[in-house]
Amino acid sequence: MSSVELMADQLRFVDDAMGFMPSLYTAAMRMTRNPSDAEDLVQETYLKAYRAYGSFQEGTNLKAWLYKILTNTFINTYRAKSRRPMETDIEDIEDLYLFRRLGGLEGSTAGRSAEEEMLEHFTDDEVKAAIESLPEYFRIVVLLADVEGFSYKEIAEITDVPIGTVMSRLHRGRKALEKALATYGLEHGLVEVRPG
Repeated sequence: MSSVELMADQLRFVDDAMGFMPSLYTAAMRMTRNPSDAEDLVQETYLKAYRAYGSFQEGTNLKAWLYKILTNTFINTYRAKSRRPMETDIEDIEDLYLFRRLGGLEGSTAGRSAEEEMLEHFTDDEVKAAIESLPEYFRIVVLLADVEGFSYKEIAEITDVPIGTVMSRLHRGRKALEKALATYGLEHGLVEVRPG
């Protein structure tokens, strides 16, 4: 590859990939739960993506490709490290699927399920703590689906697991999240026990 072609690839990478940095950093924070580790994870992700950009197929989903690198880097590197004490919580909770299901800021209550009504009793911090308590393999899938908005197929490609496994982990992760919130709500009198 000539120096002109290399420079063109470098410029194309900057133009195409750098716009995803804020969302990748947010995802890295959710995975690592530590600003320093998140910065390192994003830096390592971009370095790997930059080196492999020549093999990226134009016309495919660049965001999903970057998230796959981010997720694999996290799984292969950061998961194995012993964790420092948690320094931050999940940010941008309003983007969560569960909150979007509440009807957003419109405040519409028509047609909401019991679970959706229950969620309105919780603060952002309580929901964040429940999400962070999920086992990693559930937490990553829930975050990719419900926060980042990836499809089952995209999550399967990002995490290198079959779609059926993604669906199962997402279902089980959401159920675990609902159970954690219900338990917390009952313990703190935020929700009432309904006679069954």
